[in-house]
Order: sequence, then structure tokens, then C-alpha cells
Amino acid sequence: MALDKNQIAQRIAREVQDGYYVNLGIGIPTLVANYVREDIDVEFQSENGVLGMGPFPYDGEEDADIINAGKQTITTLPGASFFDSATSFSMIRGKHVDLTILGAMEVAENGDIANWKIPGKMVKGMGGAMDLVASAENIIVAMMHTNRAGESKLLKKCSLPLTGVGCVKKIVSNLAVLEVTAAGFKLLERAPGVSVEEIQAATEGALIVDGDIPEMKF
Repeated sequence: MALDKNQIAQRIAREVQDGYYVNLGIGIPTLVANYVREDIDVEFQSENGVLGMGPFPYDGEEDADIINAGKQTITTLPGASFFDSATSFSMIRGKHVDLTILGAMEVAENGDIANWKIPGKMVKGMGGAMDLVASAENIIVAMMHTNRAGESKLLKKCSLPLTGVGCVKKIVSNLAVLEVTAAGFKLLERAPGVSVEEIQAATEGALIVDGDIPEMKF
């Protein structure tokens, strides 16, 4: 059974370690804050100028002035701070973020990522994605494995304008967990009930299958 967006976020939350400073991109990545273990200390950063984000607020408890980069209302944890975008991007460009979690429209087998523009469609701007992928040492992508037409989004080469080159380290999709290696996508885990053959059929790029592939644990 393919994962839903919350399950993708739940699996990615297992990659977050104690003491990490983590940037959450727009979309599925914002859900990760809801699933991080309570026994570890993690600081979530948003490029609009927030450090110390918490889970999403419950209905009726939203504060319209406290938002993330995707303009979603958020909560803040004790000790949280607010600052301008210049300070925020100094943190990002200065490599002070330990883990960046982003969504993507396409990822290539060499780690290229396309996540900011579809030609011919209006966009407000590229946002902070290019700064994040250029500066981050550890990038995990949260995404659907295929598009609505059933076509693979894990490709030999991206067809959309690139956000970054050779930067993605790991992908958690609705079908699998994959590591980006020099030889292509290495299959680490599969979604419960999803076969290796189904993942192979949904992956255009080179897929490395080494031995028995375990199912994801939640």
C-alpha cells in the first residue's frame, strides 16, 4: 500500500537526530514537525525568519501572524525566535542547517533536483530553494514517486529547470526510501505491501536492488 503524505513525513522524521537544526520546505516537509520524537531536541527553521517551529496548531488556536515560508499558520516552541530574511539566509548560506527537507517535482539519478518551476506556468518566484540546495550538506526529498499520469518522477535526467545539481542524498516517496549513489537510486526500504517490481516499474532512473528489501517500519 502506497504511503500518504503524513506517512511520508512520519518516515522522514526518523532521519532527524538530536541537536539538529532542520529546514522544512513547502508541502509534505512541513508535516515532519508533527512526528519528531519527543525525547530529542530539534530546532526547525523556516526561511521567512523563524527558528523554533513546533507542530501545526489545532483548529481554533491559529495565530495569523505566526506562519512558515508557505504561509501556513504554525506554532512555536519555548525559546523560539523571529528575525528578518537576511539573517535567515545567513544561517542557510553559512551552512548552519544540519538537514534540509524539500519537496520535488523531479529528481535525477545523479541527485539533481527540480522543484521550483514548470515552464509556461506562473510562479511568484524561486523562493529560497536554490540557496538551500546550494548550501545544505544533507538534503532529503519528500515526494510522490509518479505524477498524476502515472509517469515516473525519479528520472535518468530532469526535464524541468533545475534547482540544484547533484545535491540530493535521500528520497522518501509514497513507494520507497532510496539513497542517491554514484550508480543511481539505491533501494533501501519499500512501503508496506509494495513490491520491488512495482517500484522498478515506477522508476525511470537506474534502480539498484541489493538483496532483500525490508518494508518501512512505523
